[in-house]
Amino acid sequence: MDDRFTRFPAALASHARTVRIDGVIPALLAHPDWKTPAPVVVWMHGRTASKELDPGRYLRWLRAGLATCAIDLPGHGERFDASLQDNAGTMRVLARARGEIDRVVDHLRSLGFFDLSRMGLGGMSAGGMVTLRRLCDPHPFVCAAVEGTTGWLGGLYFPHESGAAGGPRAAVIADRQSVRDQDPWEHLDTFAPVPLLVLNSEADQIVPYEGVRRFLYALRRHYQGRGADAALIEAVTWKHTGAPQEHAGFGNASNEAKNIQTEFLTRWLRPTPLART
Repeated sequence: MDDRFTRFPAALASHARTVRIDGVIPALLAHPDWKTPAPVVVWMHGRTASKELDPGRYLRWLRAGLATCAIDLPGHGERFDASLQDNAGTMRVLARARGEIDRVVDHLRSLGFFDLSRMGLGGMSAGGMVTLRRLCDPHPFVCAAVEGTTGWLGGLYFPHESGAAGGPRAAVIADRQSVRDQDPWEHLDTFAPVPLLVLNSEADQIVPYEGVRRFLYALRRHYQGRGADAALIEAVTWKHTGAPQEHAGFGNASNEAKNIQTEFLTRWLRPTPLART
C-alpha cells in the first residue's frame, strides 16, 4: 500500500493508485474495479492543502460507482513550492492548474478505465476558482461541483472598487490583469451552461459569500440568455458550520455537504453503485 494511503479507509485505499501525469502532475486515482470504464470526477483541493485531503469524499464517490482523479495544485502536495503557498502566488497557481486540466483528461483517456462521456470537474476554494474559470473555455465536462469558492475574483481582490466584502485576499497587492485573466466573471460570455452545484458557508471569512452570491446571480442570467434553465445551478448554503474560519470542510455540516455533492454527481454522471461486500 502507498504510504500516503495509510490513513485512508481500507475500502478506499484498496481501490486507489498514485501517478505522476506527464512526469509532472501528481494525481490520486480511485476506481470502483479497475476493469469497467467508470464515470470520473477531476477534483482540485484548496490552497496550502493536498490531494490526499478529505478521503471521505472519495470513498463516498467510490461507493456510488464514481472514479476519482484528484490532483495536487501547482506548488502543493508532492510538488511543494513555498513561493506558491501564500496569497500572492494564487494567480500563478490558478493559471497553471487551468492549463494542466487538458493534460489530466488526456491521461485518463489513455488509461482506458474512465468513461470520459461522463466526466465531472470540481474543487474547493482555489480549486473551485480553477473549475469555474475552466468552464468558461470549451471543455468535455458533463457537470461541475464547487465549494467554499467564488467566481468573482475582482470582488475578492479589489472590494474597494466594487463594494464587495473583502476577505484576507483584499490586502494582497494583485496584478490586475492576472486577476482578470483568471476571473470567471470576466469570461462569463463563454461559460457553456452545465449542471453546477455550489456549496458555501454564508459566514466564510476567507472567501466572503457575498461574492459568490453576486456571481451566481449573473451566471443564472447568463444561462437564461443562452436558453438554458437557470435551475441547472444548484446553490446550498449554511449560516454557520463551525469550520475553521467557516471556510473549509463545513464543520458540523460536513456529512450533509458530502452527501449533497455525491447525490448531485450521481444524478448527472449515472454511475453503477459499487457492490458492498
